[in-house]
Formats: sequence, C-alpha cells, structure tokens
Amino acid sequence: MRLLRHDLPASIVVFLIAIPLSLGIAAASGAPLLSGLIAAVVGGIVAGALSGAPLQVSGPAAGLTVIVAGTIATYGLAGTAAIVAVAGLVQIVLGVSRLGRAALALSPAVVHGMLAGIGLVIALSQVHVLLGGDAQSSAWQNLRDLPAQVVGHHGVSALLGVCTIGVLLLWPRLKLLAMVPAALVAVVVVTALAAAIGADVERVDLPDAPLSALILPAWPDAPLWEIGVAVATIALVASVESLLSAVAVDRLHDGPRADLNRELVAQGCANTVSGLLGGLPVTGVIVRSSANVAAGARTRASAILHGVWIAVIVLLLAGLLETIPLAVLAAVLVVVGLRLISLAQIRTYARHRELPTYLVTAAGVVATDLLTGVAAGLACAVLLMLWRLARCEIRTEGATVTISGSLAFVGSGRVARSLNALPPGQDVTVELHLDYLDHGAFQVIEDWREAYVKSGGTVDVRETHDGWFARASRGRLGAGKSTPRRFGSWSQWQDLDRQRRNAMAAGIHEFERSVAPLVQPHLAGLARDGQQPEQLFITCADSRLVPNLITTSGPGDLFCVRNIGNVVPPHGGPDSSIGAAIEYAVGVLGVATITVCGHSGCGAVRAMMAGGNTGDLGRWLTWSANDFAGETDETRCVTDNVTRQLANLRTYPVVREAEEAGRLTLTGMYFDLAEAKMYAVDRLGLRPVATV
Repeated sequence: MRLLRHDLPASIVVFLIAIPLSLGIAAASGAPLLSGLIAAVVGGIVAGALSGAPLQVSGPAAGLTVIVAGTIATYGLAGTAAIVAVAGLVQIVLGVSRLGRAALALSPAVVHGMLAGIGLVIALSQVHVLLGGDAQSSAWQNLRDLPAQVVGHHGVSALLGVCTIGVLLLWPRLKLLAMVPAALVAVVVVTALAAAIGADVERVDLPDAPLSALILPAWPDAPLWEIGVAVATIALVASVESLLSAVAVDRLHDGPRADLNRELVAQGCANTVSGLLGGLPVTGVIVRSSANVAAGARTRASAILHGVWIAVIVLLLAGLLETIPLAVLAAVLVVVGLRLISLAQIRTYARHRELPTYLVTAAGVVATDLLTGVAAGLACAVLLMLWRLARCEIRTEGATVTISGSLAFVGSGRVARSLNALPPGQDVTVELHLDYLDHGAFQVIEDWREAYVKSGGTVDVRETHDGWFARASRGRLGAGKSTPRRFGSWSQWQDLDRQRRNAMAAGIHEFERSVAPLVQPHLAGLARDGQQPEQLFITCADSRLVPNLITTSGPGDLFCVRNIGNVVPPHGGPDSSIGAAIEYAVGVLGVATITVCGHSGCGAVRAMMAGGNTGDLGRWLTWSANDFAGETDETRCVTDNVTRQLANLRTYPVVREAEEAGRLTLTGMYFDLAEAKMYAVDRLGLRPVATV
C-alpha cells in the first residue's frame, strides 16, 4: 500500500528529473549519452537497493563532470570505465573499514568551493554549445572566447537554448505547477518547438541496440601512479559528494538517519557495476534526492523504481529521447552549473569568516584543475585554522591588561609590546581568559612580570578558568585546548543569590569583567552584519527554562519567542504579536527550522488541566485549543499542546509555503527539567534528541 501510494508516484517524479540531467551530464563530460543513462539506471537500482540512506537517489552528478571529461580525454572511454570500476572498489574498502564519516572531515567550504568551481567550468563550456559553437579544452579558453561567441552569428540552436533557460527560470514561479520538474517541462516544450518549426539542429543520438553498444572497460596504457591518482580522485570526490548529500537528505525527513558506511559501500558497488557496463561515475545527488523526499517517498523502492523506468525508456522508447536537441541539454547544464554557485552558501561562509577558503578553492578549480584547486583550498583552510588557533585579543585599560583567546608563541610579540608599554611602578593586573597557553608565551609574561616587580611595580595575574598560567608556573603545561566558561562563575551567582545581594547588578559586573572579553568580537560581528539566526525557538516563559543553555547556543543562533504555555495562536486571530514574530523569522530572517518546546511542570498546562481559568490567563490559554480539564497525565498534555502549536503554525501562509518548498522544517521538543534532558515530539512519541 505504501509503495503504491507514496513510492511509485515519487519514483516517476525523480525519473522525469533524471532523464534530462543524465543526458546533459554525459554530453558535458564528452562521453556517449548512453553512458549517462547507464549510470542513472545503476545508481537507481544498485545504489538504491544497498543504500544506507534509503531516500537518497544516485546517478551521474554535475560535480564529477570536469574530472570525467579530463579522464576521458587522457585515457579514452574504455580506460575511464576501468578507472570508474576500480574507484568503486576503493569506496567499498573505505566503507567496510568504517571510514564513512572520515570523508566528512573535509571542510565544507572546500567542498562547496570545489562544486562552485566545477559549476562555473560547466557553465562556461556549455554556453558555447548553447550558442552554436564548440566548447574549448579549458575554462580559461572558454572565458577568453566567450565575447566573440556572444557577438557572433547565432542560429536556431541559440534560440532553442535561450527558450530552454527561460522555461527553467520561469516555471518554478508557477506555484500550482511547480511539482512538475522544470527541467522536464523545458526539455519537452522546447523539443516540441524544435519539431514544430522543423529545426535542423544536432540531436541526441543513441545506439539502435543499446545492449550491444556497451563499452567494456580496458586497463589504460599509462603509468600505474597516474592511474592511481585518477582512481583516487574519482573515489574521493564521489564519496564526499555522496556523503554530504546523504547528510543533507537527513535534514529533509523525519525517518531514520543515514548509515554513512553502508552508503559508501552502496556507492562503491554502483560505481563498480557502472564502470563494468561503460557508465559514468555514480554519486548521491541532492537535486534528485530532495525531489524524492518532496514527492513523498517513504522507502528505497522509489529510488529503485526510478532506475527501472530509465532502463525501460532506453530499451524500448529510445526514439523519444533522440528528438531532443543538444542545445536544449546544454542550456539545462548551464543552469545546473550556475546553481552550484550558491549565494546562500557564500553569505554563510562570509558570516563565519570562511569565505577565503571557498573563493580560493573555486578560483583554483577554474584556473588550474580540480586537484590543484582543492589542494589550494585545503591549504587556505589550514592557514585560517592556525591563525584562529593562535589568535588572542589584548586590551589595556589603565593598569589592567586583559588577554583573551589562545596564546601561543606566535602571538607573544604582541603581548610583550602591550606589557612593556605600561608605565613602571604601578599596581598592574593581568587578567587571562585563555583556552590555551604554550610555554613560549608563558615565558614572555613571566619574564616581564619578574622584571616589572624588580623595577618597583606589582603584578597580580588573575585567571578566569583552568589555571593555565598557574600550571605553567608549576611546570605542568601540556594539555589541549579547553572551553572557557561562558557565563562567569555559576557558584558566585548562587552565593550572591543566597546572600540576597543585588544579583542583577553583580551579574552584569561579572559579565563585563570575565565574559564580555570573550564574546565581544562575536557580538561586534553580529552588530556589523546583522542577525542571521538558524531557527525560531518558541518556548514557555517559565524562568527555569533557559533556551541558550539547553541548546548550547550563543548570540545570534536563536530567534526566541517566549510566552505562557508556548502558545501559537492560529493565523488571523486577534493576537498578532506571535504572528508578526513568525512572519519576520521566516519571511525576513529566512530561518530554516521552527521549534516548539514544551517542558515538564509547565504551569500553563497544569492550569488547563485544572480548568476554570478566567481573566487574561484564561483568555490566553484558549488559544491552545486543547481541553485538558480533568486529565491526569501531565507529560501527555504537554506533548499534545506542542503538537497543537505545530498545527497552528501551519495555518500561517508564510510557514506553509516555506515548508512545502523545502526551505523550512517544523519540530516539536519536550524538555524534562528534572532529568535535564531534551526529547523529540513526533508521531512515535517521545524520543531522546541524541538518537534522532
């Protein structure tokens, strides 16, 4: 029943997307178009059947186009097929060795920079084909010849390509028809246009007998180390792209999380089979996978069936595919390539100060080749990491010097200059807020302290946490970095409260003294760039519930709405304050998640269970739309209340549209105060978040 209701329709949607993309990727790779279709069939059936990420759909990917094109140019079609098959064996070994998550250690900025560079290379080459010319052998040559190609004579092919791009860009704006894949619509409409006007253009050419036209692999006639580099490149890039896609797909559904090691074995098996049949390399593809989830797929049957449909088309209805003009496929690839350059990712990396890594990788891939570009990106990432690890903030206010961050020998020169600038003979306080101190930096401070004391001054070294300087004084350095306290001294706050002092003023003083130096650079960046929170967090106003504490989040991470009972009034009600916050978070800030969080011991839920509420509290609780009067199971009432608020959220058009477009996820949570533990609220009941 689930197969007929969910997976069968989803498989048709994915099949319709996969056909034009597989043909276009094969054309851009310089491979026979049949090779792209073989990879799509094998990716669907083999990878789908063995996959550790059941809802992920595999097939030929744009991210490998540049690599495959270079491999075919060097080793030929049969040699490339052999390399793909061996790369699959390497992936199987990596998966069996349980190294699936190790591939994710590669910086995402490097991966996305690599994909952006590949996308630009694809677009630069295919735009020549779209305009009726021929793609050159390098991105630089394509860029150099592009102006002449643009101003040159353009025939019917260029018209068909421009029409294809127009349909690709305009079709998603038609909300009622957006579920039909834009690539399919563009190919069908423009192919029909070409047939109607009798366009004399190059079209898809498939062999009459596909099974007899399979290219069998042959070991390349080249040095073993060169072949090894090609194998490792395809295996590594295919693995990273597949695993990143699997992790991304996990965020799109509520089912079991992906088994990345099993997924790596599945991708390896698919690549080995694809190579043996003369197909292109296979990876998990986020475009097809996200469409699969959005179309309602529930099991791996959808991915498998989409491969079956492609095989049926190739074997029985190849004539339909041969009506497609190559300029149409080139236009599809231009759009696909440019979409690999994500402005949202660029903004994210700029916000997290990783944009140099992204740009260096992308520029390296475009200007040189993929391996050189990735190596340059990795080098940039390492240099940025070392710079951040060795970075410290130094502030001097009167006779107080505050040093925050990581203090290593490379930063000791700045420390020495700041300390030596102090006038002699004063009572100096050196405040250390350090998560790391090495011996070289310690020696600089200690030598200065001894010299300053001898000159008639005094030095008081204070440490907020961990005692790095004290341990160094005892000759016991050597531990790794630590995490500084973000909220000052908790015991000090408790003592102040117990002694009935002015806790608010004391807390502010403690923040400005010990916490502010640590968070000021981050807050300054938020003040400069504006807020860009990851999610809207709707929770109760209960004073025992501290959102940033229970989510270990910091400034700028959560956009919070708190009220009695974490209530979300339905759209259109008389209270618009909550609705304004929701529309601002989704429509302006672009949050990707809305979480409604209830908690144990909720006074609002207990009031509803007691019944008979009047006044402002009673009027407010009616918006919960739950009648808990007489109920005795408090936990169930709290979780039912969370579920009701999630339903109320979906009455807001901005929420409903974002969720249907795959840009927004709604989640429910329950926090047990006594256990200090968070649970996910879903149709299966309560589950610890750590296992979700």
